Amino acid sequence: MPIPGTPSRAELVDHLVSTRIAGDVATPRENNLSHYRKLANGDRNFWLGLELGDRWQDEQDVLAVMAERVGVNDDAEYRYGQDTIDPELTVDALGRLALRLRKAADGRQRVLFATGHPGGLLDVHRATAAALRAAGCEVVVIPDGLQTDEGYVMQFADVAVLEHGATLWHTHSGEPMRAILTGLEREGRPLPDLVVADHGWAGYAAQHGLDSVGYADCNDPALFLAESEGTLQVAVPLDDHVLSPRYYDPMTAYLLTEAGLAQGD
Repeated sequence: MPIPGTPSRAELVDHLVSTRIAGDVATPRENNLSHYRKLANGDRNFWLGLELGDRWQDEQDVLAVMAERVGVNDDAEYRYGQDTIDPELTVDALGRLALRLRKAADGRQRVLFATGHPGGLLDVHRATAAALRAAGCEVVVIPDGLQTDEGYVMQFADVAVLEHGATLWHTHSGEPMRAILTGLEREGRPLPDLVVADHGWAGYAAQHGLDSVGYADCNDPALFLAESEGTLQVAVPLDDHVLSPRYYDPMTAYLLTEAGLAQGD
């Protein structure tokens, strides 16, 4: 079960490993390598809203970045079996994310939250949105009536999501974020100062030139490549859909405390 309160760094690392948010994660090595190869071969479903051009055509280059920033096994000959996310890298990235959230709070910035993984990360984003609002930020309300080929772009608990068939939808696409930003521009409203998201929501916002931070799994390399190039400000490595969404609560508490946004800070 999740540990109560705000964990120390060491306690959080242990928790990430015990819940498989990091450490030995559920995503197998063969799935990771398949996604790296597809990205390198130009499959835009794996570009997560980014425009990678011809810069990442060698899957070994992709693997090298993922080993450095996520902690997957760096042996190109290791093709099958268990793969890993280094929990220390996860916590390091949470620290960088906390600094950007603190900047948003200090500047009373406009912040947009979105998730393509509502079954895992919706409440992480919701809690972060609530903390920034309490600190004086404006949480961006998306325009009504937005949709993509996959479904409707909606907002629940301050977090933009894709809805399809009365169900919140898992998506890697950047098109929902495109719909939001186009809708804001059409209404003459300012774009966000910061986007806190994941998947294509984060990637498209970063490609559009907005400050963007996000969470990403070890089989979703595009955001880490974008971070390495400076397009995306922060990519936090984690398994983005573990057994219970409550397992992310200690991570969220740690993040908000590091950002000075926890209650009483």
